[in-house]
Amino acid sequence: MLTKKRSLSGDRCFSPEPIQRQIAHQFFDSISALPLVCPHGHVDLALLANPAARFGSPTELFIIPDHYIFRMLYSRGIPLQALGIPTSDSSLIETDHRKIWQLFAEHFYLFRGTPSGLWLKDELYNVFGVDEPLNSRNAGDIYDYLEDQLTLPEFSPRALFKRFNIEVLCTTDAASDTLEHHQSLHQEGFTHIRPTFRPDAVVNLDTPGWRENLAKLESTVDWEISTYATFVQALEERRAFFKKMGATATDQSAATPYTTHLCDREAEAIFARALVSKLNPDDAQRFTGHMFVEMARMSVEDGLVMQMHCGITRNHNPAVFEQFGSDKGADIPLQIEWTENLRPLLEVYGNNRNFHLILFGLDESTYSRELAPLAGHYPAILLGPPWWFHDSVNGMERYFERVMETAGLYNTAGFNDDTRAFVSIPARHTVWRRIACNWLAGLVTRGLVEEEEGYEMARALAYDLARVAYKLD
Repeated sequence: MLTKKRSLSGDRCFSPEPIQRQIAHQFFDSISALPLVCPHGHVDLALLANPAARFGSPTELFIIPDHYIFRMLYSRGIPLQALGIPTSDSSLIETDHRKIWQLFAEHFYLFRGTPSGLWLKDELYNVFGVDEPLNSRNAGDIYDYLEDQLTLPEFSPRALFKRFNIEVLCTTDAASDTLEHHQSLHQEGFTHIRPTFRPDAVVNLDTPGWRENLAKLESTVDWEISTYATFVQALEERRAFFKKMGATATDQSAATPYTTHLCDREAEAIFARALVSKLNPDDAQRFTGHMFVEMARMSVEDGLVMQMHCGITRNHNPAVFEQFGSDKGADIPLQIEWTENLRPLLEVYGNNRNFHLILFGLDESTYSRELAPLAGHYPAILLGPPWWFHDSVNGMERYFERVMETAGLYNTAGFNDDTRAFVSIPARHTVWRRIACNWLAGLVTRGLVEEEEGYEMARALAYDLARVAYKLD
């Protein structure tokens, strides 16, 4: 057993100004026990579908699946092979998890002042009871302690799911996914674990392996997709199945939020060229833009909430992509434009009360200039929370400062953790709730809202907004 030496500061994320800090504490205390609503994320559902599943070693839990962690280590010259990251070409990687953990501990200082560092300290302390700051000297002892804890029934994924007080968890699933894990969980009564329809792999024609992804969709629907019409039919059928399995939302990601409407003949021609790998230079962008509009049309018809995640260049480092594949920390934000790019979609559906669109962007310069005004006008639009690189103390503070005055709090969609790291879920929600309460306390101390209103707004940001935005009631 480790000797307790240090606890997390109860004032973390709060202002040093005494009155604001006191009110922030009061707000946080009023909402800290609320259940967690997780409407968008990337948790490996195999961890929950199998009652006997375990997280494996501390290295398998904290390092290997988490690109937030290994991208920082890679940036300081540590090869991904040395961290045990699987390769696409089956080349040799480090398999000694204790050695990987030691390397991680020796460089734990790199995470000081980062959201990952804040989450990791919270996870180690609040989930596992580790009060010693991780370093090269105690790495072995902490590894042994965590290894022992992870074998205990109370540290199984299902046990932690219950302990974390997760009310609903939504995964992100390919259009071709059979949702077998969801089906088995629902048979056991876990109907609060829901899928989300993610068609990127087949609607973005420039996705690596697009033809193989289309073949998977063909296999799932059990018919040949040889035309644009049969492609749309397949997507509509899969959306219906996802909805039957409890899905309330879809999600699409693209570099930009460009939208356009193609006639059936144009869409058919582009799709035909994709089938024979003879796309014209602008075909992929035009088709993706068209499919954004098509997905909006389908959402109006089937009621699924539509999410757009835009503003990222995927796989910026080709050497890493070729050897390790996607989602390896080499995705970089882009400067983008929303107002004109979204106009074709919003002209058709922006005023439709049956359409619900949640926007996520990584270009913070658009917060007050475009996103907040759009959400503050169109009935269809809500703003998602700070995402990815901005899921941080400073990122959240900038979001509250630049968005809320124009959009209004109730035109935002609450919080989602957007994580692959299951045990980080409570830590991420805690940071959001603390930052939100500190922001609200600032409004109260400046006389901009009444204290009673602050309590209601704190609950909305912690719980209510996400449930309403994603139709989880």
